[in-house]
Parts: sequence; structure tokens; C-alpha cells
Amino acid sequence: MIARRTLLTGAAAGAGLLACPAILKAQTPKTLKLSHQFPGGTLEEGDARDRICRKFAAEVEKRTNGSVKVDVYPNSSLMKTLAQFSSLRKGALDFTLYPLSYAGGEVQETNLGLMPALVTNYDQARKWRTAPIGQELAKSLDEKGIMFVTWIWQSGSVASRGNPILVPEDVKGIKIRGGGREMDMVFQAAGAQVSSMPSNEMYIGMQTGALDAAVSASTSLISFRLDELTKNLTSGRGQSFWFILEPLLMAKSTFQALTPEQQKAVTEVGLELEDFAFQAAKNDDQELVKTYAAKGAKINDLTPEHIEKWKALARDTAWKDFAGKSKKNADLLKLAEAVS
Repeated sequence: MIARRTLLTGAAAGAGLLACPAILKAQTPKTLKLSHQFPGGTLEEGDARDRICRKFAAEVEKRTNGSVKVDVYPNSSLMKTLAQFSSLRKGALDFTLYPLSYAGGEVQETNLGLMPALVTNYDQARKWRTAPIGQELAKSLDEKGIMFVTWIWQSGSVASRGNPILVPEDVKGIKIRGGGREMDMVFQAAGAQVSSMPSNEMYIGMQTGALDAAVSASTSLISFRLDELTKNLTSGRGQSFWFILEPLLMAKSTFQALTPEQQKAVTEVGLELEDFAFQAAKNDDQELVKTYAAKGAKINDLTPEHIEKWKALARDTAWKDFAGKSKKNADLLKLAEAVS
């Protein structure tokens, strides 16, 4: 009699669970996918952007008591680089750490993430998230189904097989990778031949002679080992005409499917990682100089006068082109210029 009663009680409990799928769902850990194009490493070593992703994954799992697990896929091992943004919009991918300007063909506003000479130092970059420009840019992405998790800015340096690149006149007649449509526009106006390719293809471009020079984040120039091919390095330490926004982004649909507690953990961890991200970028600017100097490259630093020459050319070309596409673009550019 006791055994039969126990069985009936268990069956009733089971039926209750089946009738409440939300309970089962809450008990099942969520495994989310984070894809990026940069070389993989560990929590403590390797490309800083990969480390940011791994730190994010580890801390989110810890703060949610294992109810949310984030798997990190470096080196575009989950999907091709340029497919990540649209996959995020569709909810087919949960997270990506992504050079925002790569999405310029889909969302025009994202070209601000690599607008030549618009952001020229880390103090200025750091102000974007809380400034009106940051709020409006976040709103634009939110409308497309994408959320900012961590704002990450990287200073750009120039690796050259030939002469140093300091002012626009230095790129005349050379083949160069700029990293974005607007940067390419400035280089073209200065007389360069531009080549569009993701940063993970720069090495083969320099090696084969398809490129004479390449501009990219210091972190990328370290990770992709262009030091083996560089004669002159224009350092981005301190200031640069090339600053790129490479945020950690999340699919809005994924965020909305989380519990309030899980959402809070994701938001807080993402925000806390910004200090690490900015310091890591600055550290890589210095590490880049050491690495390239050790291989015999001559190190060159940009001056405020150099920056002003790039800004003057950018204002008449890339900035003008961007603002001319729509009133929204023009308004966003004004908000960006207001961040000193």
C-alpha cells in the first residue's frame, strides 16, 4: 500500500512538472554561442579581445550559478567573419565581438565606428558610451535587434613594408588596407590603392605584395604577426587618426529570453569589462612597439600636427560623404564631433 501510494505521488509530481514547462525551462542551463574572428587563447594569455570574451563567459556562468553558459568560438571557427552581424540580427548567433564598421553595408550608422580622425585618443573614446552619440548609436542597433554589452575601442597603427605613413601624402601610390569604407575613401583621396580585407587576411596580403601597408588595431598587428614583414611602424600609442569600435554585441532576442537575474548578470559583467578592455588596448599599443622594434622595424609616432592633416582630409571626404547620405547620419556625426 505504501509503495503504491509513493508511486502515485511521484506520478502526480511528474504530471505537475509536465504541466508547467516554465519550471523545466528554468532548471535547464542555457548554452549561448559567442563568435569572433580573432586568434584564440586563454583567460590569461593571447589576443586581448579573445580574453575579453573568455572573461565574460566565465563571469556570467559564475554569477548565474551555471544557469547560463557561453561557448566562445575564436578564429571565425563557428561562422565566417562578415556573417556574424547579420546572424546576430536574426538571432542565429547570441554574441559577437565585432569591428562595428564591418556592418556598414547593412546599417549605415555603424560606419561611425571607424570614421577617420573622428576619435583620436582613448579619453575621447571612453566618453562615447554615456554621451548622446553613444545613446543614439545604441538605439539604432537596438532597433535592428542588437544590443551593446561592452564598449571596446582600439587605437590603430600602420605597418609598412616601405616608408613610414605619417601624413596623407605618404600613402600616394601605395597599396594599403584601411579596414573600412570611410578610411578607404580617405586613402583613395590621398592617392593610394586600397584593398578591402578582414584583419585576419593582412599577413598574406603583405607577404604576397598585394599590400604595401596595413592599418589595424595594435592588438591585431601583434596577433597576426605582421612584425615579420614590417620595415616601418607608425604607432597608435597615445593618439591616432584610426580608432575602431569593436564592441561585444548581443542578439536582443537572446537577451529577452533570459530571466531578469540572468539579464542583470550579463549587463553588469559587460559593463565591468570595459575597464579591462581599455587598459588591455593601451597595453597592446606599448607591446606592439616592443614587438616590432625587436624585429628591426623603425618606430614612428604621430604628432597632433599629423592628426590634424588626416582630420582635414577626412572632413572633406569621408565625413562629408557620410553626412550627405541622410539627415540621421548628419545628426549623428554632429553628436560624435561634440565629444572632445
